[in-house]
Amino acid sequence: MRFFTSRVIPDPTRNPSTARHHCRSIVTACRAVLLPRFGGPDVLQLRPNVEVPDLNPNQVLVRARAVSINPLDTRMRSGYGRSLFGPLLPLILGRDISGEVAAVGASVKTLNLGQEVFGALHPTAVRGTYTDYAILSEDELTPKPVSVTHVEASAIPFAALTAWRALKSTARITEGQRILVVGGGGAVGFAAIQLAVASGCNVATTCGSQSVDRAMAAGAEQAVDYTAEDPESVIKGKFDAVLDTIGVPETERIGVNFLKRGGYYMTLQGEAASLTDSYGLVIGLPLASSTLLKKQLRYQYTHGIEYSWTFMRADAEGLNEIRRLTEVGKLKIPVEKTFPITQVIEAHEAKDKKHIPGKVVLEFD
Repeated sequence: MRFFTSRVIPDPTRNPSTARHHCRSIVTACRAVLLPRFGGPDVLQLRPNVEVPDLNPNQVLVRARAVSINPLDTRMRSGYGRSLFGPLLPLILGRDISGEVAAVGASVKTLNLGQEVFGALHPTAVRGTYTDYAILSEDELTPKPVSVTHVEASAIPFAALTAWRALKSTARITEGQRILVVGGGGAVGFAAIQLAVASGCNVATTCGSQSVDRAMAAGAEQAVDYTAEDPESVIKGKFDAVLDTIGVPETERIGVNFLKRGGYYMTLQGEAASLTDSYGLVIGLPLASSTLLKKQLRYQYTHGIEYSWTFMRADAEGLNEIRRLTEVGKLKIPVEKTFPITQVIEAHEAKDKKHIPGKVVLEFD
């Protein structure tokens, strides 16, 4: 059963003769999964009547059909980023979404009411997508390809945009370059393999045994099972860019040593959140900036490479390219299991206990 109330407001900026087609149906309250405090899966609360804020001019109200669970969701629930998010509790988790446009802000030009869309929020958003009606900016959404379902589409954008930021915005990869993806079995790593292959790059990856065949089928030239082989022994040559989705000291050492001079090492495991959680924003943010700068200077001096912490951000160009690749079947993130939104606690428990290693999606009735 859906819980929401709504009102319809004609847009006064539109021609009266076409006003019926441009009314903005503003939902005032709906179901949402709230995080009132940090903790285990049992702290999540599905509430029936959570307020929906008014739209800003550039925002879009999306009726959710499917949202995926990202590692960021379970980490935030457990307290990751508490220095930033703690004062803002309760908040709504969730980054990815696939659904239909339910309302648009006055300046939105590229999306229409009823249109099927998918996209993702920035990592720092406090009103996420675990809700019947989510709010995203226009540049955080793109039309959903008809060739994929809402469940399939919801698994793609956050992971793919994270990989896009690293490979395209930071390393600016080009055809013919060699790319190493450390941790190609996860959603970001698998998206990175496909994006690099689509760019004409030669890709190698490390992953678990269960992901080797899938990585090779996606176009990787070499997929090394790190549990059975030593990547440093079996992977040959140097690389133009390394995306490290694991980000522990050992993978950082390996990744840096695999780079050519002038290459790019990018890790998903930056220390900004952990340092601010430990020392607070006032001390933690400057300390994080100092830590990053020291590593950048050290690796520039010792290896002649560029070092960076990477994270997802809205990128309309990247999202449109992700949509195009999805349409032609060159980009997909396999979904292992779905849960109804009413079973969000069970879904988080399954991810916490690693019962489901692959992508999990929450569906809305």
